[in-house]
Amino acid sequence: MKLILISKRHGGTKTITLGFWSKTILLACLLALPIAAVTLMALQWSVKSSHSILTAEVSKTWQQTLSAQQEEVEKTRQQAQNKLAALTLRVAELQARLVRLDALGERMMMTAKIEPGEFDFTQPPALGGPSQELENHNFEVSTFMDMIDDLAFKIDDRQHQLQTLEALMANQKVQESIFVAGRPITKGYLSSHYGRRTDPFSGKIAWHGGVDFAGKDGSDIVAVAAGVVTWSAERYGYGNLVEINHGNGFKTRYAHCKENLVKAGDVVKKGQLIALMGSSGRSTGPHVHFEVYKHGRAVDPASYIRRASR
Repeated sequence: MKLILISKRHGGTKTITLGFWSKTILLACLLALPIAAVTLMALQWSVKSSHSILTAEVSKTWQQTLSAQQEEVEKTRQQAQNKLAALTLRVAELQARLVRLDALGERMMMTAKIEPGEFDFTQPPALGGPSQELENHNFEVSTFMDMIDDLAFKIDDRQHQLQTLEALMANQKVQESIFVAGRPITKGYLSSHYGRRTDPFSGKIAWHGGVDFAGKDGSDIVAVAAGVVTWSAERYGYGNLVEINHGNGFKTRYAHCKENLVKAGDVVKKGQLIALMGSSGRSTGPHVHFEVYKHGRAVDPASYIRRASR
């Protein structure tokens, strides 16, 4: 095989004769060049394609991660709002309880007749003393909630104590109200004692089962203790009679009334006006015949009249 080279500058030619191996190498190079070009193009396309796929996967992963983080942030924010709402409700409940405790304390002060200024439920309790801060103490939400729960427990305990005390005081007040003591009149005087006496109608010795208080016609007759009216009508020998059951085996009778102001079944208080003094029934003039019964037996009212109220 011959190659002829032509020079542009001198216009001459030069002939090169190629042997077998030279022709083989040259042919191989000519054939390898297109193959190398095609391979390079395929390699470039593969790299570009891989780069495109890698970028899409990374982008998708980032989006998924971002969405998950956004959901987590939203979940955390919702939990924080729920906790804040629960905390607000808890504080409101504690405030309501404090208001009730203050009202209960004020009522107990009035009932117990405590000297003003000793307990003032309208003002916060006085506090003081030196303070020392705690180092490296993180005030976390859980700690704060524990403190609120502890405060609620203390308030509950104090409320139960106050309610118990109030119940005891109320029971004491009830016992005081049903304690038979005092005179059944507001104005008048003792005109006849309990026991043996001369009967004003027959002149003979007779038994008088109560005491008499004389006074002005129409003057007040009051209950000597709280109780329930078990009789309020005319009764033989008594005229217009009011009978009151005070519990604990005690009952009292108020006879010869001009007018009864209560009826059977009424609940009366100690010192309440129950009738007007008169001279109905077996009577010589305006007065009230007063009897005291203990466990169904008439007793001398004098000891109950003289004893002081609780």
